[in-house]
Amino acid sequence: MALIEVSDLQKSYSADGVSTNALQGVSFSIEKGEFVAIMGPSGSGKSTLLHILGFLDRATEGTYKFDGKTIDDYSDEELAHVRNRKMGFVFQAFNLLPKTSVLENVKLPLLYSGKKEGVWNEISRKAVDSVGLSHRIKHEPSQLSGGEKQRVAIARALVNDPQIIFADEPTGNLDSKSGQSIIEILQDLNERDGHTIILITHETNTAEHAGRIIRLHDGKIADDSPTRGRKRDRDDFEK
Repeated sequence: MALIEVSDLQKSYSADGVSTNALQGVSFSIEKGEFVAIMGPSGSGKSTLLHILGFLDRATEGTYKFDGKTIDDYSDEELAHVRNRKMGFVFQAFNLLPKTSVLENVKLPLLYSGKKEGVWNEISRKAVDSVGLSHRIKHEPSQLSGGEKQRVAIARALVNDPQIIFADEPTGNLDSKSGQSIIEILQDLNERDGHTIILITHETNTAEHAGRIIRLHDGKIADDSPTRGRKRDRDDFEK
């Protein structure tokens, strides 16, 4: 059974009497353990699609099944539960609390996890260690580089051991060396730990680190095909 199944997904926005079709008949499935890049130029619909897949928005028409259950069958409480415990999010802007330590930032999703508070520190420390930032665990975001901030964001996404990680332009604010490091972390999470990864990007060289690329254009799927082989060479990574 696929983890994600979408069929004829459509999303329209209306403003000042004008309707804009952000998604037009999008259909695909993603299996557990896949690393999929969704790419396209600005305005292609990729961020709209991510918001729907991540339960942050709803489609206008079409069906979306997550883990075998149609999104319309989830109550608002169930949606919040799944989003917190089964999904992790990494954004271009990091979205870290500025006057809060690395450990406390990573710990945030545990507030709504149902896990006992007595284990929060241990779980959070393991997540920080998994992205190689144990030596920065007491630092605040202002004391970190861009690449380190994104590592914190990944650790925060991992802390509830989600089934799937959505990474929205995670290298967009980073130099090429830091960007390569972030992509390698995502690859390791997929290959070593079995996390399903959905990477949103407009960069071909970043997308080619995934195992499959779904290309969007004007809200439609222009192509959906496997990559020729995952890149691991730093010299091949370009901004």
